[in-house]
Amino acid sequence: MVMAQSLFKSVKQQDPNAIIDVIGPAWSSPILERMPEVRNAITLKTGHGEWGIATRRQLGHSLRSEQYDQAIVLPRSWKSALVPFFAKVPKRIGYHGEQRYLLLNERRKLDKTILNQTVKRFVSLGVNKSEAYPPQNLPNPALTVDKGNQAALYQNHGLDSTRPAVAMMAGAEYGPAKQWPLAHFHELAERLIAQGYQVWILGGPKDIDDGNIIIKDLGPHAHNLCGKTQLVDAIDLLAAAELAVSNDSGLMHVAAAVGTKVHGIYGSTSEAFTPPLTDNKVIHNLHLQCSPCFKRTCPLEHTDCLNKLKPEQIIQSIQLDR
Repeated sequence: MVMAQSLFKSVKQQDPNAIIDVIGPAWSSPILERMPEVRNAITLKTGHGEWGIATRRQLGHSLRSEQYDQAIVLPRSWKSALVPFFAKVPKRIGYHGEQRYLLLNERRKLDKTILNQTVKRFVSLGVNKSEAYPPQNLPNPALTVDKGNQAALYQNHGLDSTRPAVAMMAGAEYGPAKQWPLAHFHELAERLIAQGYQVWILGGPKDIDDGNIIIKDLGPHAHNLCGKTQLVDAIDLLAAAELAVSNDSGLMHVAAAVGTKVHGIYGSTSEAFTPPLTDNKVIHNLHLQCSPCFKRTCPLEHTDCLNKLKPEQIIQSIQLDR
């Protein structure tokens, strides 16, 4: 969803009067509310992987009064094109996929050799075909920050306003092949605290145990905030951090979108496909012969692409910037 903001910004650049509403799951609304290009975040009340045809029909019918001129369908699934069809949007654009001949009336070829990044695929659908392969203008996401909420978070979580902060995102929702070892995160946190930083571990409830492992015995300047913050809170905390060290994850893209210096760690995935969309970044990737494999677990059972990426490399990179 963060990368989709590049599409929204591109549309507004082409037509400043464009009105953009975005349909997505409930969890995405806080992100969309921080995008000035978006008027409304419309919640699709279906679960992940659920067909929900009746729900999609009902939502589509309810949107007919909006009289949208155009719908851009980012996912390639059949079900994702149902709401614009039921809403009778006259121009419905998306990539070929799952035989959507009736649902879409402008179907484009997804040439992965040219549109080799997710952001290019998104923005490409918002420009004319003659300019789409690839689009030349890829505006970076830029989420707004709530300074009042930021100050409240410092107070509520006992954070030190006098120490620069490093945010760490160690979660691996996709699978362990994307997760830098927790022992490496722990060592990095220990060394950064010794250098005068405070460390915040950010993530959801599933990341609480990992966060506890990282901050164990590190003292009062290490904070495990996993499960203690909402998504909007993570946005504001990341904006307050001096640095963010992250696996290839959604929160990495949030950090990039609020202007924080991002140290992105890649192993089984590639920064060539999903880079943090900012110039203020450092990519850490050993580029081993076996990577990127894009697997959830290491097919060779060693995960050398991450295990052999040592904390010292991140430390040296951070020190060069100080």
